[in-house]
Amino acid sequence: MVAVAAVAVAAVAVVVAVTSTRIAANSDRVGLGWRDALAAGIFNHLDQIDLVEVIADDHFNAPHDQMHALASLATTVPLTLHGVTLGLASSIAVAPQRLERMARLVERLQPVSWSEHLAFVRAGGIEIGHLAAPPRTPESVAGTLANLALAAKVVGSLPLLENIATLIDPPASSMDEAEWISAIVQGSGASMLLDLHNLYANAVNFGHSPAALLLRLPLHKVKAVHLSGGHWIKQPGGTGRRLLDDHIHDVPTEVFELLTLLAQHAPPGLDVIIERDGKFPPFTALLQQIQQTRLALQIGRARAQEAA
Repeated sequence: MVAVAAVAVAAVAVVVAVTSTRIAANSDRVGLGWRDALAAGIFNHLDQIDLVEVIADDHFNAPHDQMHALASLATTVPLTLHGVTLGLASSIAVAPQRLERMARLVERLQPVSWSEHLAFVRAGGIEIGHLAAPPRTPESVAGTLANLALAAKVVGSLPLLENIATLIDPPASSMDEAEWISAIVQGSGASMLLDLHNLYANAVNFGHSPAALLLRLPLHKVKAVHLSGGHWIKQPGGTGRRLLDDHIHDVPTEVFELLTLLAQHAPPGLDVIIERDGKFPPFTALLQQIQQTRLALQIGRARAQEAA
């Protein structure tokens, strides 16, 4: 990884000029989630990649050489950090030492943003190993707001908040998804990382219109976007089916259509990340998805201008 990072830094003088020109023409940025399997492709195509998202938890205890390589990457291309294990959406307070690890990484890398999921990942001292949706209630809103206040104090800034996919409608909920998310965003002042495949999966799994769900969210607070894919599975305990968000399939057409709709209503300056965790296609296919993402954004922005 260190050698690859060195190559990227050596090439930065050529890459930055091209990238800066493209971003100046369009303030929305499009990039990829960092995965070791994609490292060579990312470094070889920085002229087509505006930013990179790194899973923060993978680097909390990284050795010095890996941290140095990551710091080099951060000087080469805009970098954002994405957390997966804080468990902010919980009545249980986040342990300060978990936030301190994030704070050290943010201080070291100076990312353009950091983010976490609106999920809980532990209860009763048990790590469940999954991003779970809590009951959507005023009580879970209050617990999340308390955790966000602590996060802002320890890390120095609020995270972008990501909506999660769930295969079951959280039991004992008294609020729907849009109401619950809006209450947390409004109460905390945080901005959103809107995962459009998560939104799409939840909508189709529970019989809602994806577009209608999108338009009920506080879109003026969306600063970043995740795009990914999934596949259909048999519904647990039933005869129907559920769409599983798995990050190992291509972004479907319906999600690109949601991105266009989002671009009609959200302020410019979105950071859009394509997530891929496995079954990696040829890197040219990912570059094609990047271009498809830019086109979806451009169409949405043009429609917004026409409406204005």
